[in-house]
Amino acid sequence: MPHALALRDCHVGDRWAWYCVFPADGLSRDPRAAGELRRHHVLPAAVSRWIAAAVKSAGIEKRVTAHTFRHSFATHLLVRGVDLRSIQEALGHASVKTTEIYTHVVHAMSGRAASPLDDLFDEGDAPPQLH
Repeated sequence: MPHALALRDCHVGDRWAWYCVFPADGLSRDPRAAGELRRHHVLPAAVSRWIAAAVKSAGIEKRVTAHTFRHSFATHLLVRGVDLRSIQEALGHASVKTTEIYTHVVHAMSGRAASPLDDLFDEGDAPPQLH
């Protein structure tokens, strides 16, 4: 968590949005905190490289980015009936108008077959373990 935010909001670490989803492998010195050793997030460029490598390895020719996953996440929540306000909060949008962009995809999908991946597991079933 950036040092400046730690000074402004004593409850920053209590919310999921501030947890490291992609923590760096090692600790590094934080110049804003007198050189204190801290774990930071992986740089966004590294995540982009990982996605690009996975897409290439899978032989996918369509452009895929981290935003593609974000868009898919929001769309799948809408399809499953999650309310727009909850999706807005999950995505961190300041305005529900921004979140409403995802509704056009759901309207375009109506009447089409659902993804077969949606039916692979029953509620509560764990996906198979890959070794």
